[in-house]
Amino acid sequence: MSNAAVLLKKGEGRTIKAGGMWVFDNEIDRISGSFENGGIVEVHDFDGYFMGYGFINTKSKITVRMMSRRKENPVTEDLIERRVRAAWKYRKQTVDTACCRLVFGEADFLPGMVIDKFSDVLVVESLALGIDRWKPVILDKLKKALAEDGIEIRGVYERSDAKVRENEGMERWKGFIGEPFDTKVEIVENGVKYIVDVEEGQKTGFFLDQKNNRAAVGRLCGGKKVLDCFTHTGSFALNAGMAGASFVLGVDASMTGIRQAEENARLNHLEDRVKFMCTDVFDLLPELEEKGERFDVVILDPPAFTKSRGSVKNAVKGYREINMRGLRLVEEGGFLATCSCSHFMEPELFAKTVKEAAKSAHKRLRQVEFRTQAPDHPILWAADESYYLKFYIFQVCGEL
Repeated sequence: MSNAAVLLKKGEGRTIKAGGMWVFDNEIDRISGSFENGGIVEVHDFDGYFMGYGFINTKSKITVRMMSRRKENPVTEDLIERRVRAAWKYRKQTVDTACCRLVFGEADFLPGMVIDKFSDVLVVESLALGIDRWKPVILDKLKKALAEDGIEIRGVYERSDAKVRENEGMERWKGFIGEPFDTKVEIVENGVKYIVDVEEGQKTGFFLDQKNNRAAVGRLCGGKKVLDCFTHTGSFALNAGMAGASFVLGVDASMTGIRQAEENARLNHLEDRVKFMCTDVFDLLPELEEKGERFDVVILDPPAFTKSRGSVKNAVKGYREINMRGLRLVEEGGFLATCSCSHFMEPELFAKTVKEAAKSAHKRLRQVEFRTQAPDHPILWAADESYYLKFYIFQVCGEL
């Protein structure tokens, strides 16, 4: 344990006082004592009041990531084990644990650490220097807790290759932790089979956060003609197919994703009704409109159009355009499922953007439901960064 202490400026620290997890560099008055980046420091208010322990990294704008609020609760292996066990207990209470996110960073009070479980394989993403040093302990405690419930993990793969690591002064890296294994893992979600490529797939290999949203859309697709935009490896398209859609077209700009989607369709014996196309969605939608194509259900699951506040204005244009184009392809009485996975595209702004798109497309929307990310990606209300996925299902209404 370091003997260093971070002293906040007067009037700063409002976020962590409300339960948040981050202390930014511009909130700090001074740092006393010796420390090394990635180590543990105390955090004090301007008047010396103890506020907690956290990991420090002066190379990052997020200079301290909070770990504990109580003086008598320092960062030890015992604390880490309690956090890991609490995260596992929460998943057992709320989700199907065959495939799920076991650790979701700040929302599980393990800031910067993400761990996904795909059947009997774990995929780790470590995004902060301080938590990275505790990675072996976290994995050991997690595998121990899983084993107590009869779950044996056959392999662990690390996908710490996100660019955000560079903000922490860390190199991007991916590779096996422990013995090598076949990195293409078969999973089942909502009754749909997938091959997840944990080595080469996007992020940790599969987007678990849309699990319940995929099921919700699937319920509307029986006997319907469906367009799934930004299909990635085909998850929404395959849910529609399994629900009995008459025809599904999945579109993505990545040929790697499309090939995986086609393999997943064959795995589920859906290749006769679920087809995929590798092309740019922004180019395709106007072409489909011009040809007079219409669909009963249109799904828009784009990548994040903005990863910073500075680019939100351009992102709004992208979301407005894609929703306007998508709406023009929906049959009267059909459904639009649309979402944003960008934290910086705030819920009110996203709703306003979709409303503007509907106005431009001369469509009226009746909201079926509003959803967020699956419960294994919990939203910690004191940590805004944990809330990122906004998901709407609308019926597109005409005159009766």
